[in-house]
Amino acid sequence: MRIGQIRQEGRTVAAVFEDGMARPIPGHTVGDLIRRSEVESISLAPLAESLASRHPEPATPLAPIHPVEVWACGCTYETSASFRDAEHGTREGMYAYVYRNARPEIFFKGTARVCVGPGQPIGLRADSKFPAPEPELAVVLGSRGRILGYTLANDVSAWDIERENALYLPQSKIFSACCALGPVIVTADQLPDPYKLEMTCTITRSGSPIFESRVSTSRLHRKFETLVEFLLRSNPVPAGSVLLTGTGIIVTEEAALAPGDVVSIRIPEIGELSNPAAVVHLH
Repeated sequence: MRIGQIRQEGRTVAAVFEDGMARPIPGHTVGDLIRRSEVESISLAPLAESLASRHPEPATPLAPIHPVEVWACGCTYETSASFRDAEHGTREGMYAYVYRNARPEIFFKGTARVCVGPGQPIGLRADSKFPAPEPELAVVLGSRGRILGYTLANDVSAWDIERENALYLPQSKIFSACCALGPVIVTADQLPDPYKLEMTCTITRSGSPIFESRVSTSRLHRKFETLVEFLLRSNPVPAGSVLLTGTGIIVTEEAALAPGDVVSIRIPEIGELSNPAAVVHLH
């Protein structure tokens, strides 16, 4: 099932998406549905089906969830680890070490406050000269780390800030509009093998592509369950949170984002997440 959110009568409500149309679920956001499914011990998809309108209508998808928390993983693809070591000039292979070893890199990305949905501007830090998108597959979590579904994410980053010093990672990663999610959540039962998905990313400037790349999730170095298990160690992440699982598409400095650029991330089984870029001012 494809679940997301739309605007109806001035409110954000959950909806079931089918064939380009939406069946609203009045009185519920996706977060409400997740909480209700936990209380009533019913899976998300049948609960949404039981509550959704029988009358599809045209609607534009919003961010598919307002996550309680957003966490993110790094160095889950070899290309990412290699690039980051090269950026830092780390002879000891700091990022390769994390890629090789059991404990993954996991960091706090923010809350719903820093998230945007399809078509909304992603943020560019005014104090960064190398802002870049990081296209990722994200998992939506229920209680005790159950994977409820998958969506697309853009872990927008300021690469030059982290490159200056690894301790600047939070400033490289957390700022207004630094995380795009969408267009919908595909429930886990509809993606029985999430390790066979082809992801593409395109950056368009003034109507012309300046960057295009693709990666298969088959190249992901760790299982999602492993990432979630480490996330939850001594850290009871609440239901309705989202975990970004790392990027395998590296945008080089020649294609650093500029205001007005459009980033489009696509997995056919999920859809396309497209966002223009805009500067977030210092004050």
